Amino acid sequence: MDTFWVYILYCADDTLYTGMTRDLKRRVRDHVSGKHHRAYTYSRRPVRLVWHEEVESKEAAEAREKQVKAMSRPRKEKLIATYLAELGEQPVSEPNENPSVSS
Repeated sequence: MDTFWVYILYCADDTLYTGMTRDLKRRVRDHVSGKHHRAYTYSRRPVRLVWHEEVESKEAAEAREKQVKAMSRPRKEKLIATYLAELGEQPVSEPNENPSVSS
């Protein structure tokens, strides 16, 4: 079974970026460092990982990513707030240059 992740980043310009990856830690590091100059998040750093969900296959990750991207901003914010509350963290106010990524 392949493990994939769907995630949301909070960007410095107050936008939310949704993506999917097989290696969450590496992908978040890439976003934070600005490794990919053409990436959406490159000019919107710093970014902070504010939500992630593990899924069982690439197909499931693609479907979930599409579902999350289609959500309204308030719905995404509710998803993020619920997730952060479960972790005991504060709601998003500013991006963090050193996001914690737990697996």
